[in-house]
Amino acid sequence: MSVPFYVSPEQLMRDRADFARKGIAKGRSAIALQYADGIMFVAENRSPALHKVAEIYDRMAFAAVGRYNEFENLRIAGVRLADMRGYSYDRRDVTGRALANAYAQTLGAIFSSGGEKPLEVEILVAEVGASAAEDQIYRLTYDGSIADVRGYAVMGGPADQVAEYVGEHYTDGISLAGALRLTVDALGHEGTETRQLEPDQIEVAVLDRTRTQVRKFKRISDEALARILSESKPDTSPPEHAEHVETAEAVNGGSYESPADDAPVAPPENPDDDRPL
Repeated sequence: MSVPFYVSPEQLMRDRADFARKGIAKGRSAIALQYADGIMFVAENRSPALHKVAEIYDRMAFAAVGRYNEFENLRIAGVRLADMRGYSYDRRDVTGRALANAYAQTLGAIFSSGGEKPLEVEILVAEVGASAAEDQIYRLTYDGSIADVRGYAVMGGPADQVAEYVGEHYTDGISLAGALRLTVDALGHEGTETRQLEPDQIEVAVLDRTRTQVRKFKRISDEALARILSESKPDTSPPEHAEHVETAEAVNGGSYESPADDAPVAPPENPDDDRPL
């Protein structure tokens, strides 16, 4: 009789963690960032139909990186849980903390189970409050670990490099245009290489506390993105006349038009790019 192959529990957990981390690192980065009027989500996404950022409930949103089919199942489960709790009790009983705890239990149970592979996903759950102090952002990893973050959170791809760039330039109360310019520039920094991302290469949505509607989630269209980015782009050419020089305050204080909720994402430049989202 042959002796069954033995693997220590510590080694098994390390192998499962390495497997999940490698899968997540193949995807493109996503950022959640607090700005003056709410929470912004920016993700590099070249798919015209597969969203990495989505609405969960009135004041809550979801962002993820990794295997699309896996985090899409988590998103659907979160929507169902929120709808059921809001219908059974009250809409005010649906909170980001409760949803994040439910996700943490699910991810932790799958990771510690020996019968199935760990999920190759990282997710963000955010809830916008009446003020910036009441905003909540939760980051959940493949093993069910949960962290309450303030200011900004980065996951997927070269997350450490992107987070370092954001941390060097982020300030509390940043404007919408400033936050968008910062996140787009951060996503373009991968090691020593610097890429210029176009509006059709990124997915942007916000939880805007200033909206009068109950639903605070809003997608930003490619046209609005192009306009905001052009307004917030610094002008390096010498001005001919002083009256034509725009101050940073004027750019940061600019308004924007609310686009349609379901604005499509432009098709990818390379249809053969099958990396995880």
